[in-house]
Amino acid sequence: MNAAAQCFELPPHLPEYDFKLTRKQTEFIGAGADEVLFGGAAGGGKTYAQILDAFKTALVFPRSKQLIIRRTYPELDKSIIRVALELYPPELYRYNKSDRVMRFFNGSLIDFGYCEQDTDIYRYQSAEYDVIRFDELTHFAEEQYLYFMSRLRGANVYPKQIKSATNPGGRGHKWVKARFIDPVPPMALNKTGIGSRLYIPATVHENLFLLEKDPKYVRRLENLPLSEKRAMLHGDWDIFEGQYFSEFRRELHVCKPFGIPDNWRKYRALDYGLDMLACYWIALDERGRAFVYRELYEPNIIASSAARQIMDMTPRSEKITVTFAPPDLFSRGQDTGKSVAEILTNYGVTLYKSDNRRVTGWLNLREWLAPSPDLNGDIKPGLVIFETCPNLIRTLPALSHDRNDPNDAAVQPHELTHAPDALRYFASGRPSPPSLNMESTQPLIEKLKIRKE
Repeated sequence: MNAAAQCFELPPHLPEYDFKLTRKQTEFIGAGADEVLFGGAAGGGKTYAQILDAFKTALVFPRSKQLIIRRTYPELDKSIIRVALELYPPELYRYNKSDRVMRFFNGSLIDFGYCEQDTDIYRYQSAEYDVIRFDELTHFAEEQYLYFMSRLRGANVYPKQIKSATNPGGRGHKWVKARFIDPVPPMALNKTGIGSRLYIPATVHENLFLLEKDPKYVRRLENLPLSEKRAMLHGDWDIFEGQYFSEFRRELHVCKPFGIPDNWRKYRALDYGLDMLACYWIALDERGRAFVYRELYEPNIIASSAARQIMDMTPRSEKITVTFAPPDLFSRGQDTGKSVAEILTNYGVTLYKSDNRRVTGWLNLREWLAPSPDLNGDIKPGLVIFETCPNLIRTLPALSHDRNDPNDAAVQPHELTHAPDALRYFASGRPSPPSLNMESTQPLIEKLKIRKE
């Protein structure tokens, strides 16, 4: 028996095992980022993928150490451990129930752990692992997650990873969303400077194996209350109790960038303070549909520098019809005797004073966000955001209702308000679309005639 097989001998005739995987499960198992999140809707096969990935790691890397962790022991026992014992070929491992340790023929081991109390992390103080796996990551606090990152260590050359699976919701929803969902689009590698992160979304509709065996599962999810249905059926991360813009849907309100036609009417809208400049470029097509296509989100800059950055990001060939701004930027400062609007104008950014009534502005913005049928009968919202505007995409759905006025949005946390406020000034400014080009709309007219007949 060699040094890599100190537990028991490799079976002499190891059979082939056929595990069927979905495309997303395969991508999760093959993901090489330092931190990987496999998340979204219920029924996406996340736990199954996690368990098979642990099995593959144990076989490929002799004497490797892994930890699979859930919030409580009953959850761990009824899901992770039970499924692993059913899936793993019994001739390849031995399981110690009292220690919750699975030891493989090649010296690899998998610890099954739980962390019910926040202080339970210290039970792992001397542990070291090559891979740590969280099942239902949103059940954990961020501090727990960061502590377990320190347990990734070992005197070998094996890759060190944290690979997690979860649904939206739970105590950790906010920090998981901020860490994995908000920074970059799904399936895009987020290089942070201290490592890399990857979010792999999953939906029940991609799990053909489940749908084949339990075709009524989707119907049961559809019967859930609206917020739970959006989380569990659609894997929607932009939903929470008290959310102001509950109509926001990434699949509807976010799109990939495309070339803005020259004849579309272009606007800017900004919110400015020393703590943050939030400026957005918005184009209207002939039918009055708005596309937010450029973002400037910069803290701690003076008005003159803000104007320079806005001008630098606006191509000379791009005609801006109006730049909407709040009325307070037109008030003269006591120190300089000049208003922010005057300073920006001196550098080429002329502002138009928009209506600053909050509730009216939010209602206007909700009208823009509301989906409605277009001429082809497709349901589309009146305002869509390019995925290259991450701060607007992050903060707009994160606004909550004001506790004292349910018709208004909360002003705290203040960091969340800058980008939505800029968009509110746009909606309150009553922007108008360009004139219809009759030649380009002739096909639409013909469709209308056909429908009328």
